[in-house]
Amino acid sequence: MKLYNSLTNQKEEFFVDGNTVRIYACGPTVYDFFHVGNGRSFLLFDTLRRYLIFKGYKVLYVQNFTDVDDKMIRRAKEENTTVAKVAEKYIQEYFTDARGLNILDATTHPRATEIIPAIIALIQDLLKAGHAYESNGDVYFRVRSFPQYGTFLLKQSLEDLESGARVDVSEIKEDALDFALWKASKPGEPAWDSPWGKGRPGWHIECSAMAKQYLGKTIDIHCGGHDLKFPHHENEIAQSQCANGCTFARFWFHVGFVNVNNEKMSKSKHNFFTVRDLARIYGYLPIRYFAVSAHYRNPINYEPDILEQAKTSMERIHNCRTNLDFAAENGNDGALNSEQEALLTEFAVFRKRFIEEMDDDLNTANGLAVIFDMIRKINTAITEHRPKEFCLALKRQLDELLNVLGLVQEETKIDLDEAQIETLIARRQAARKEKNYTEADAIRGQLAEMGVILEDTPAGVRWKKEQK
Repeated sequence: MKLYNSLTNQKEEFFVDGNTVRIYACGPTVYDFFHVGNGRSFLLFDTLRRYLIFKGYKVLYVQNFTDVDDKMIRRAKEENTTVAKVAEKYIQEYFTDARGLNILDATTHPRATEIIPAIIALIQDLLKAGHAYESNGDVYFRVRSFPQYGTFLLKQSLEDLESGARVDVSEIKEDALDFALWKASKPGEPAWDSPWGKGRPGWHIECSAMAKQYLGKTIDIHCGGHDLKFPHHENEIAQSQCANGCTFARFWFHVGFVNVNNEKMSKSKHNFFTVRDLARIYGYLPIRYFAVSAHYRNPINYEPDILEQAKTSMERIHNCRTNLDFAAENGNDGALNSEQEALLTEFAVFRKRFIEEMDDDLNTANGLAVIFDMIRKINTAITEHRPKEFCLALKRQLDELLNVLGLVQEETKIDLDEAQIETLIARRQAARKEKNYTEADAIRGQLAEMGVILEDTPAGVRWKKEQK
């Protein structure tokens, strides 16, 4: 099996000593529902994990929750609640969406606030080695103490980085490139005791501490979105290798962006979609299908009709499985004849082809193409009366491949509430204002499919639910 390694910018043969693969994946900052861009990353991490299990590996998979940071503090103030309550709410919402998307729970889902002692210990190691320093209750990583900084994932030297560095007026650092490991407490913010006074961890240090605590000093694969390469992942490498004296991660697996109508997804452009928003309209599995329909390293473009296409493709898969169930229920109990045995052997070729595609840098797009070739052959094979065991064997072969991509699951239903209807209407209005009538018409069509009737009036948009 070959994987593209962001450390070397090339495909490399993947191997481990023994049979256990240790994976760390960057999880969500839990202050809101996660959007479709995050969702694509989580889905591709899950697919990598599933395929390694399919290949016979034992996988230890750690995905964190960042449950204290600036965004969470702002959200808690906006909602007049505590950071802990915001975290608890959105961790549960994460699991609702992740399980709807058929994402397996991690071996461990650590929270930043649960490992404060491990974070403090790692920072102390960096201080002792001269790679960090304390400044007015803050602790910073001394970037110039690690000359290789920037060369791992960003592929830039310290001199290249220096020109773009800047210092926040609230920070007192030796160097503009240095980054925070520990932040001194401010009034009203969560804080923990430390040798440098009360404070909270910086964002980057939590991942290094979690990976070390749950997987060891060197891990096999580190997963993340393409946008996290710098500074987050470059900072993880620096602090981990300086503290531990060894390679942090052997492979780096980065997932490409999700664009919307060929533009970067952005709340200001009114093209920002949460997985929950889309699941209410299309269901969860079409979102998963959309995510695996392109190679993970490539950007993927979301357009209004693309999930409709994904939904249609999922219906083809569902229909084939249903037809196999029906054929099995109505088939005879007789033994397979030589022609049927030979046909099952022919179907084994699809498994071989699927493995060849997935072994080539987890090519899920080509893997899907193999599955649909298999479905076409199945649809032909079961047009005639077949023994029950023949039909069941075909379904086992098909489901084995579908399960690698996470495309077999009972669909999770979500009722559409009025707030979500209003959100879609607001997006339609924004599209009309920008004269993007294609987008506006597509949203109107989505609402119509959900049984929502719109009426454009001089006073604004009125809506009602269609009477069945």
